[in-house]
Amino acid sequence: MAMAGSPFQAVLAVAAVAAALMLCGAAPARAQTPVFACDASNATLSGYGFCNRSASAAARASDLVSRLTLAEKVGFLVDKQAALPRLGIPLYEWWSEALHGVSYVGPGTRFSPLVPGATSFPQPILTAASFNTTLFRVIGEVVSNEARAMHNVGLAGLTFWSPNINIFRDPRWGRGQETPGEDPLLTSKYAVGYVTGLQSAGGSGAGDALKVAACCKHYTAYDVDNWKGVERYTFNAVVSQQDLDDTFQPPFKSCVVDGNVASVMCSYNQVNGKPTCADKDLLSGVIRGDWKLNGYISSDCDSVDVLYNNQHYTKTPEDAAAISIKAGLDLNCGNFLAQHTVAAVKAGKLSESDVDRAITNNFIVLMRLGFFDGDPRKLPFGNLGPKDVCTSSNQELAREAARQGIVLLKNSGALPLSAKSIKSMAVIGPNANASFTMIGNYEGTPCKYTTPLMGLGANVATVYQPGCTNVGCSGNSLQLDAATKAAASADVTVLVVGADQSIERESLDRTSLLLPGQQPQLVSAVANASRGPCILVIMSGGPFDISFAKSSDKIAAILWVGYPGEAGGAALADILFGYHNPSGRLPVTWYPESFTKVPMTDMRMRPDSSTGYPGRTYRFYTGDTVYAFGDGLSYTNFAHSLVSAPEKVALQLAEGHTCLTEQCPSVEAEGAHCEDLAFDVHLRVRNAGGMAGGHTVFLFSSPPAVHNAPAKHLLGFEKVALEPGQAGVVAFKVDVCKDLSVVDELGNRKVALGSHTLHVGDLKHTLSLRV
Repeated sequence: MAMAGSPFQAVLAVAAVAAALMLCGAAPARAQTPVFACDASNATLSGYGFCNRSASAAARASDLVSRLTLAEKVGFLVDKQAALPRLGIPLYEWWSEALHGVSYVGPGTRFSPLVPGATSFPQPILTAASFNTTLFRVIGEVVSNEARAMHNVGLAGLTFWSPNINIFRDPRWGRGQETPGEDPLLTSKYAVGYVTGLQSAGGSGAGDALKVAACCKHYTAYDVDNWKGVERYTFNAVVSQQDLDDTFQPPFKSCVVDGNVASVMCSYNQVNGKPTCADKDLLSGVIRGDWKLNGYISSDCDSVDVLYNNQHYTKTPEDAAAISIKAGLDLNCGNFLAQHTVAAVKAGKLSESDVDRAITNNFIVLMRLGFFDGDPRKLPFGNLGPKDVCTSSNQELAREAARQGIVLLKNSGALPLSAKSIKSMAVIGPNANASFTMIGNYEGTPCKYTTPLMGLGANVATVYQPGCTNVGCSGNSLQLDAATKAAASADVTVLVVGADQSIERESLDRTSLLLPGQQPQLVSAVANASRGPCILVIMSGGPFDISFAKSSDKIAAILWVGYPGEAGGAALADILFGYHNPSGRLPVTWYPESFTKVPMTDMRMRPDSSTGYPGRTYRFYTGDTVYAFGDGLSYTNFAHSLVSAPEKVALQLAEGHTCLTEQCPSVEAEGAHCEDLAFDVHLRVRNAGGMAGGHTVFLFSSPPAVHNAPAKHLLGFEKVALEPGQAGVVAFKVDVCKDLSVVDELGNRKVALGSHTLHVGDLKHTLSLRV
């Protein structure tokens, strides 16, 4: 889909500055030596074929493999790649993370006085709420600049196991905060944008080179961590082929096919009785066979050990090593393959050529990264160093990302606030002065923090009360008297509640959708005591049932700020005081507490009316919602009108096709009849209010009721920025067989024949699709 118009200028301006810094920076600080192979100062190494930079990566990798013994080869199957001094290859740690900035999680990256911190962007769930694909890519570019800068001074690797593109299927999932949300299209667009930003070496002459290597994880159908004793290490996700191909696989396919990602990570769980890291159909068949992965397949950390010791999937550790490598696994995060692969080969369970294939895939990626090209400071990106980390433009981008993602859910007219008319503001709540909480998990040390209290206090005089001594807000931690007293004497009250990593995180799923502990009592008491308007701010990754606040006339406004990153407090103030018009939209459905009756382990996406099963996500869910996917308000109003869209589209089937003589509910979404079968939808969007703002235009489709199709699904989205009174035209190009197709019960893509309803806001347009 393409848009007539330009993305946010602020994002492009920051991107331009980042590019200029990358190209024009001065020589970096060189207090520490980076890790690299093929040192040009070593004459012996220059004669090796794998050090020949003019040869192809595949040829160089093949030369290197030919020089290794089996005992040496298995050292290159694990994340802590063994040093091989006789060939001038140093130890290399594959495991680094960059979920929303360079992270200290993973032993491949660390901070030091030379680089004490890196830019910490919002958690992906909030960045995704911006629905700005340009922003997704530009954040990736900045993160990779900082990663390369740290690599050049020996503080970071080149292989970053991010992003997490699992579908946020269940609102209780502790890791939903790491993902772009519940929609396959949004998740796919985020994956492609962020991966492209991370990996792109720039310019047509870069060829297959990588700036850093990204990794899309966790493949596949992974979204249960630890729920009521059910753990990810032993969970068997029972998934229909329809749900697998319709919901769980599309982001990974997009990441590989459209994003050209350098790696995919298989997950801990089983899918339909098979560990994903030992499933040849999923790895060799789909990722490398169907999608043509140009890179390596990694395990999640210790997942090969897990399938043997926790799942008891094989009788011996040698069997586990053999089945994983033969399935298509190339790299084991952990040490299991280093310990058991030689024995597996000697026992005849695995051939040495299987090992060669795996390590060849790993070496090729390192070749593309320049690891075997000598000192990285003399190569492209070699000018990046500590001066390029935490730059003012990078930090401003973190603030802009949070501003674009923050979602205004309710506004009774209290917002935006006027700083000039406020003499006192009560800032209350366990997250009101949050710092570390704002950066979520898979975090790095940030450049600095601007807490909500700091951001608001930079504009008006504030009085702060935590209300609860911790986010759990249980037992004696509630401090109502001081909180209500502060609210009763202030012109306006901002109440910041929600969650932190003690409530939702990796290895911890929620069992309730209500605000933690006594937070609801705190919210109600403060709202009732407030002398002026009470504004409720939810800081969290996952959604909450805040129905009581939504319906309360004592609460004038509600905002969701995700985990907004290092500049979260400044971004919140920008929104509340109207310096920036909110434009974020929810990337997940907010369910009522009654949804918790549905077992988290039930992987079915589609509803079952015979049992009362309500289905999941906006595409299938049939129950009540607190807030819906795509909800989000602005300080201005936008009006849509349809400029043009066809009313009929015909598929030209080949002579003799069954559906020319029989009444078919659908036809295959591939073949000659799909070639160049597309149409345009043109929409006029006008800012009908008095304030400039950004606006996301969603194009949804409701297909005919065949193959248990979604009630509606997202075909595309574009973000526009309009001044008051300004109008623009948004153009969506709809590929009939790609965008209007659905997945049938056997996992095959089909184009449903009949009436398709296109939705944009309140607009509806019916399109007839016939043969």
